[in-house]
Amino acid sequence: MTENNKPTNFIRQIIEDDLASGKHSSIHTRFPPEPNGYLHIGHATSIVLNFGIAEDYDGQCNLRFDDTNPHKEDEEYVEAIKHDVRWLGYEWAGLYFASDYFEQLYNFAVELIEQGKAYVCDLNAEEVREYRGTLTEPGRESPWRERSVEENLDLFKRMRAGEFEDGSRTLRAKIDMASPNMNLRDPALYRIRRGAVHHQTGDEWCIYPMYDFTHPISDALEGITHSLCTLEFEDHRPLYDWVLDNISIGCHPRQIEFARRTLEYTVTSKRKLIQLVEEGHVSGWDDPRMPTLAGLRRRGYTPASIRDFCGRIGITKSEAAAEMGVLEAAIREDLDHSAPRRMAVLDPLRVVITNYPEHEEETLVGPNHPKDESMGTRELKFSRELWIERADFREEANKKYKRLVTGGEVRLRNAYTIICQKVIKDVSGEIKELHCTYDPNTLGKNPEGRKVRGVIHWVSALAAVPGEVRLYDRLFTVPAPDADKDKPFQEFLNPDSLRVVQAMLEPSLEQARPGERFQFEREGYFCRDTGSKELVFNRVVTLRDSWGGG
Repeated sequence: MTENNKPTNFIRQIIEDDLASGKHSSIHTRFPPEPNGYLHIGHATSIVLNFGIAEDYDGQCNLRFDDTNPHKEDEEYVEAIKHDVRWLGYEWAGLYFASDYFEQLYNFAVELIEQGKAYVCDLNAEEVREYRGTLTEPGRESPWRERSVEENLDLFKRMRAGEFEDGSRTLRAKIDMASPNMNLRDPALYRIRRGAVHHQTGDEWCIYPMYDFTHPISDALEGITHSLCTLEFEDHRPLYDWVLDNISIGCHPRQIEFARRTLEYTVTSKRKLIQLVEEGHVSGWDDPRMPTLAGLRRRGYTPASIRDFCGRIGITKSEAAAEMGVLEAAIREDLDHSAPRRMAVLDPLRVVITNYPEHEEETLVGPNHPKDESMGTRELKFSRELWIERADFREEANKKYKRLVTGGEVRLRNAYTIICQKVIKDVSGEIKELHCTYDPNTLGKNPEGRKVRGVIHWVSALAAVPGEVRLYDRLFTVPAPDADKDKPFQEFLNPDSLRVVQAMLEPSLEQARPGERFQFEREGYFCRDTGSKELVFNRVVTLRDSWGGG
């Protein structure tokens, strides 16, 4: 971090140098997603980078949809992306669509044809690949490369009019079929897409510009100063510059590449995320196990934790998968400070306090946060019958076991100490309930002369509210599920990524708002599910990293 608390990286250094030299007096960035799926955690890095730079340098950042492929795009994705950007805490200076520029893009293509720098090619897709050559062999020129300007203008006009079949013709740039950079071997600028209904332009167009043609021109038309892309576009930069150098446009943004970040124990390919949804491995794009921002939001992740995660992994030129533990640490740190404490018993075992009066109920007080008195307190109901976690009792245990054992004494959180006197079992030998006694002199203090083994949580059986708790875990069992080229990534799905339990909850949790987050004491952080009408809580993250042995 720099002295003014801004993150530092090579992109910010370039920007600071440009401002210091007077090359730019203000900064203008953009976030340009394609609306063909929901945004995921990898996109968050780009959002935080582009919008964060605009904020820190008093500049502007546009949200622009790269909507040049109507077959895969949908208005649903447009709205979801807008929602995600705002949820992360950002607001765009301008909202644009590449389709806003279709007429201008068409005119710039005509300009290239008039200069003899673009031509209509009749090769089909397979033939184009054949003519393109390889990394070690130059390509061959298309038989249609030397068409006259007049013929190319006529054919391109007729392409727009819908006279030709899909795939029968393309408009290609005339650059260099022998270039060592494959992207400069007469790349396609336009293709025919008849019959497609575009979510913005309807059926007005039947030819659509390619990304490598659309992107630089859109940047220039919006006055973008720094066009920040992921590393796969590094080899496309000469084409980005060629397009802008060969048309009459008065702005030439600088493209800068950074490494995209994937996340361990998941996949971030849109194609694979769509497979997970369509094949029924998850319940939808917002399934809390998905790495989509919609899924993370429903799981209970906060915008602050996502921004913090992006800051922790940083911006570099080296591609690497971010550790899941870094993301989980970010949300733990956020919720440790902000989440009220509650008690919930996920695997209930009945306890009867035999020396507590029958039918009597007592109101105790518990802090909402042990480290923040400003968060206040809440009432806790105490009665003769309680629920505790089944895992918090053993009939026999060594001294390292800090919970309840037969004849042993523990403290009930925010209440009294109890001693287990008797174990009641059913006919199969499973423990059915415990008979205990309590010490009425231990409310808020330890017993004199006796050592308590530990502290456990509980809820009153009289007051408890039943609710469903969804225990989410990592979606895959290996850090890189799509790294094995001989096995489909689905083979590595974690069969235990979701476990549903019927829990007994502290009664105040019944009033929780959808999306409200809590720490269930000794269990983890949980969020009331936003997609359920019933009382359902999703586990956001455990209290400790169980995968890393922490």
